[in-house]
Amino acid sequence: MDAAADTEFGEFMSARWPGLVRLGYGLTGDRQAAEDLAQTALARAYAAWPRVRRANDPDAYVRRILLNVNRSRLRPRRFTEQLTADPPDHGTPDPADARDDRSSLLAALAALPYGQRAVVVLRYWLDLTEPQAAAALGCSIGNVKSQAARGLAKLRLSPELAEGERR
Repeated sequence: MDAAADTEFGEFMSARWPGLVRLGYGLTGDRQAAEDLAQTALARAYAAWPRVRRANDPDAYVRRILLNVNRSRLRPRRFTEQLTADPPDHGTPDPADARDDRSSLLAALAALPYGQRAVVVLRYWLDLTEPQAAAALGCSIGNVKSQAARGLAKLRLSPELAEGERR
């Protein structure tokens, strides 16, 4: 890639990083996993930058990459983790994780099926329009509407969120 394209991608990446991390956080409920998803999505976008740049909506293209990376992350792997005697070093805690209502919301989102969770996060967490969410997911607008309706109905009945109302 030439220097101009490198600079263009750097500006694109800097502007999109917070939104991609928010999307990943909504899907995973974990800040580190969200950053890993955003980083992987941007690395793949960099590798295909000429194609991403030519797309009608580069933001939707990169969101789609992130959603696909998250979906493949959930697939079972053939290898197992290697346990070590020393526990990993834990970084500083995210102050946003200390809020009880956020943890209740993330627990309720985690209980939703993947499609409903993705639509709810895209539509209501990232405030995307129905056509933008449909483009990101590669599905029809009608599917986004029905998945959103089902997801919101399940969230309304969620015991995790009901407990938050009693406070």
